[in-house]
Amino acid sequence: MAWYAYCIGEKQAFPALARHRKPVALESVFGVSRNQVFLYPASDLAVIVSEHNPQETLNQRSGVDHARVISDCFEHSTVLPFRFGTVFNDDESLRKSIRSNQRQFQGNIDKLRGKTEMHLKIFVDDCCGREVEKHLTAEGVGREYLSSLRENASRARERQTRARAVSFQMHRLFLPLDEEVSCRLMDNGKMMLDVAHLIDRKCVERYQNKFATTSAMMRECQMQLSGPWPPYHFVHRLTRNGHAASHAATAPVVAPAVPMLQPVVALA
Repeated sequence: MAWYAYCIGEKQAFPALARHRKPVALESVFGVSRNQVFLYPASDLAVIVSEHNPQETLNQRSGVDHARVISDCFEHSTVLPFRFGTVFNDDESLRKSIRSNQRQFQGNIDKLRGKTEMHLKIFVDDCCGREVEKHLTAEGVGREYLSSLRENASRARERQTRARAVSFQMHRLFLPLDEEVSCRLMDNGKMMLDVAHLIDRKCVERYQNKFATTSAMMRECQMQLSGPWPPYHFVHRLTRNGHAASHAATAPVVAPAVPMLQPVVALA
């Protein structure tokens, strides 16, 4: 039997596993394709899974179901989300993966216990004026071509500086435990900073209040807030060189339910 995997949690957080060594149904929780979700015990961990038909195509709705199950489990336990589309071919491959990565999984849960992720989107005007930017379509290497290269490089540095300045300001205002930031240029001529902040779960209300005052103060920016979420981006960082390379899983079919962020990079 193939298992579709959602996340790893703490066994002690699910009383239903106290006297069971076999998978136990998680009552009233249904996952991808409306399949019953199970708690699969593995030492001190619980792997949240549902039965899966490998011939079945995953779609956007599947991604929504994937994220919903993880959020439901996050209400009870620290969780380590699997990437969307992770499938174990049988019981043996699931047990082998958990057993070989047991120490890392437990260590990551310890690091993320009591923490949550808040997600900021910050829209700022492009400081370089995208409409006047020259594109590199000139034929040959002439004076105009070299000039456009220098101008584009200069604009990229200006955008990088602006993005870093806004990112630093957000860090100083919100004081997260950790953060992941990306930046890109939008079609409407604005730059968007995508910021994930890791904070203590007990500080969510304080963070939301800080967002309200900050968004009112920074009139030159448009800001959006979502969360609290399971710590998707920070699990990705911790496991980047761990279980993602070792578990017997299929590749994601569509984009992850929550996109992964990368550090701020220069914009062309």
